[in-house]
Amino acid sequence: MALTEFNPNIKLSELVDRNIHVIGLLERLGVCGNFGDMTVGDVCSAHSMDPGTFMMLYNFYIDEHFKPSERMLKEGRIEDVVEYLHRSHEYYLDTALKSLSRLLDLLLAPCNEAQKKVFRKFYNDYEDELNRHFEFEERHVMPYVRSLLEGNAGGESTIESFTDDHNSINEKISDLKSLVMNSLPEGCDSSLRMQALYMICSLEYDLDRHTAVEEEILEPMVQLLENNGSYGRPKDSDEGREALSEREKEILVGVAKGLLNKEIADLYNISIYTVITHRKNITRKTGIKSVAGLTVYALLNGLIDINSVE
Repeated sequence: MALTEFNPNIKLSELVDRNIHVIGLLERLGVCGNFGDMTVGDVCSAHSMDPGTFMMLYNFYIDEHFKPSERMLKEGRIEDVVEYLHRSHEYYLDTALKSLSRLLDLLLAPCNEAQKKVFRKFYNDYEDELNRHFEFEERHVMPYVRSLLEGNAGGESTIESFTDDHNSINEKISDLKSLVMNSLPEGCDSSLRMQALYMICSLEYDLDRHTAVEEEILEPMVQLLENNGSYGRPKDSDEGREALSEREKEILVGVAKGLLNKEIADLYNISIYTVITHRKNITRKTGIKSVAGLTVYALLNGLIDINSVE
């Protein structure tokens, strides 16, 4: 359960007792070693971190249903969130994925070469995709946020222009878990299999929380900067809802037909990030998030016919 009121006198050891996943959060914030009688206030003071932002991050780790209030977002410090996300990228690439890779090598030792090759390709492709995702954020998202903090206008850009699609990443780690659980040959060591499953499940949960921090903390906090302190974006009334552009209608048709973002990008000779931005705009304008809901919307508005939907 999320902590609704911040208490700087809460001991770190108490936070860890409440949820073991918070250890990863503490490590990435530079907190390590003997906690002793250290409180949240002590740690935040020692690491020059805003206590309210610390508790907001903590709540995301212990409660999957936690949503920060407008007050929390306005009072939080974006610099601390950016630094946390940067440290998380380093942790995933330099520690978590390398440790998992070594464990999978041991687990796959009894497999024949063809089995090893196909499994390793799947894992390496997943690792490469994560690498590209984090690299994009480090090269584009983080500099954009820092530029806003320095008082520079974003021009035509907004945080929505840079946000990536996490669905593929989330789906592939779920597939990796299923492969380890159900598809390895009998000769694979059972103990190593359980260790690998534990590590994959921990990484899956951690990445899910990482995504939540980006979408539920960083994005709305940056929108506050973009909108000069006005929370969120103006909501359209039903009567004055903004119409879809012709390009957005084309993207919507592709989504309704089951095309992936990359396939839509290739079809219209645009970047995958442009597709993602259009999809976010479509969701904002229609108020519909799911592919199934968008498909129904496209059918009701005559953009596609029922025979074109698989």
